[in-house]
Amino acid sequence: MQYVDVASRLLLLTVFALALGSKISSRGAWSEFVASTRAMAVVDDAKVPVAAAATAVAEAGVIALAVLPFRWAGSAAFVLAAGLLGCLTVAVTMVVRRGAAVPCRCFGASKTPLGVEHVVRNLILVVVALLGLAGSLVSGSYDPGFSVVAGVFGAALGLLMARWDDLVSLLRTS
Repeated sequence: MQYVDVASRLLLLTVFALALGSKISSRGAWSEFVASTRAMAVVDDAKVPVAAAATAVAEAGVIALAVLPFRWAGSAAFVLAAGLLGCLTVAVTMVVRRGAAVPCRCFGASKTPLGVEHVVRNLILVVVALLGLAGSLVSGSYDPGFSVVAGVFGAALGLLMARWDDLVSLLRTS
């Protein structure tokens, strides 16, 4: 289970680093993220800037905790990630159920409207966070070589999760 911890940490670290980076890379990127949060219409209009900032802070928290080499930090990162992803999943589900064509700004300037595929992606990430939490609670020794392999595997899967829209698009056209 220790390798599940390592792979899950690197997967979520990759996902949240790319997501946060795309939101704060420029003023324009941040404005587009806030605008998409407003267009989702899941919080009062006056609370949109706070909700957007809270999302970014939570993403940064997951990143900071995931890089720390302590078991407690990994567990905290997984709990925070699962909570954030749970909230985001509920918000995306509300948008999808309303049929609103709100662009997914999770990883930058995508014009792809939020859809069921985004709910599925978020649910997969929630499962990863919960599996990682379970893995972080098991004590034992790590083999450094296997840890590197698990970490690379997790990071690679994180990159694929960040390109989820492209993967879904490829599968739809074939």
